Amino acid sequence: MNKVMQFLSQIAREEAESTGLAPAQLWTLPSERWADSAALLAARRWRFSAIWAEQVASSFLINALYEQQGQYVLLRCQLSGSLPSLPSITPYYPSANRLERHIHDLYGILFSGHPDPRPWIRHCAWQVADHPLLKEFPVAGQVIHSPTLPDLHYPFLSATGESVYEIPVGPIHAGIIEPGHFRFQAVGETVLNLEAHLGYVHRGVEKIAEGRDATGLARLAGRVAGDSTVAHTWAACRAMEQAAQLEIPPRAAWLRAIMAERERVANHLGDVGAICNDVAFSFINAQFSRLREDWQRVNAECFGHRMMMDKIIPAGVAADLNLEHIGLQQKQCRVMLAEVEELAEILDRHTGVEDRLATTGILSPELAQKLGCLGYVGRASGQEFDVRKHAAYFPYDKLNFEVSVLQTGDVKSRLLIRLEEIKSSLNLLLACLTQLPKGALSAPWQTPTQGAEGLGIIEGWRGEIVSFVRFGASGLISRYYPRDPSCMNWTALELMIRNNIVPDFPVCNKSVNAAYSGHDL
Repeated sequence: MNKVMQFLSQIAREEAESTGLAPAQLWTLPSERWADSAALLAARRWRFSAIWAEQVASSFLINALYEQQGQYVLLRCQLSGSLPSLPSITPYYPSANRLERHIHDLYGILFSGHPDPRPWIRHCAWQVADHPLLKEFPVAGQVIHSPTLPDLHYPFLSATGESVYEIPVGPIHAGIIEPGHFRFQAVGETVLNLEAHLGYVHRGVEKIAEGRDATGLARLAGRVAGDSTVAHTWAACRAMEQAAQLEIPPRAAWLRAIMAERERVANHLGDVGAICNDVAFSFINAQFSRLREDWQRVNAECFGHRMMMDKIIPAGVAADLNLEHIGLQQKQCRVMLAEVEELAEILDRHTGVEDRLATTGILSPELAQKLGCLGYVGRASGQEFDVRKHAAYFPYDKLNFEVSVLQTGDVKSRLLIRLEEIKSSLNLLLACLTQLPKGALSAPWQTPTQGAEGLGIIEGWRGEIVSFVRFGASGLISRYYPRDPSCMNWTALELMIRNNIVPDFPVCNKSVNAAYSGHDL
């Protein structure tokens, strides 16, 4: 019995059943042991990764995913009755707060002992008794002849006292970013508290996934968050391939990795420029914007799409690289490495940037660990975890690379981690392009049996992406749940801005760059 099974058998004491759901070990627990399990996992510093529900006939399955040292466990319990209820795990894992509220809004499941009973995704669009993810709820929603009321009465946390004032920001913002509401309490320019209210771009992704075939789900997954289209599609396809017990051809896996690393580089290039633009260093923004544009033009030339959308498909890929494409990408990677090194030196010598970014928006390693922060946000605050390295999947298990980690947790650290990840990804791309094997681009799709389920876990550019899929009859999707890394990083933004000045919020926000759409679903 391996260490994970020993640990969970201690929790369950013969009350649990254990099966496999690669890459996790699945344990089915009685509901009365749910909170105990979370408490013991938290005490032993297991990281909370995701929680989601699904309706199966007249009952519900609640799933919670945890990770430690690259090993995953999935705890599951079954609920029945007209008023399903389960103890909240938020007291042990703060990042479960809004995910549990999401489940309550969409399924009506109550999490007893939850510290925050406010609605989360519900923005006056549904009646009190409506829970849109219930199977009987129509995809098009209920017919309501009156217009949806504006969400004016969300009970934000408040602060009172001499000289305390509030600053409402959003939900509609200048520029092109998506909607989200930020409510500040401040004294002078010092932020006492910040609370975000999200959910304004809820599109019903989980609902409209039901009844799609595998190809349709892959296309939907690629639109969960447009800047992570490759990673989300890979995660969803990996989950479906697990359910179908299907192995993709080696060339397809290597091409997926090439696309994922190109997506990572493009987004980090854009973020480095945007962070510097927010502290008035427009030269760096112009240079990194130029590099990103060049990068995405090569994406379009080689893969037929700047973002590489819909180029990952169930059982393989829909785009190949010829020798000319490979040579073009290799040359671009080498040129990019030299340019990024030169620009990083300019940044390092710029005292104005140092003054604005160093010690701004500090997220301590202890807090980052407690929140389960992912990707560059976590790694700038001492959290080393990277799925590609610590729970490696093919072809990353064949590649050698290091994960950059810093401890200071400020905006400067989050910028430096991005620069290091750009260089790491460029070197990974050179290795992938050199080792790209010949062979087929896809395997024949195998229709999964009814009830088959799969779990796909991929390191996107923001961090760990989790996708769960269950198939129903005729090979159609019964349940799809994607967990974007932004779900773990939004709360970090609210906490890191405390005791900073209001004008530093934009650069702190850019340094986190959590997705609205990836969170809201």
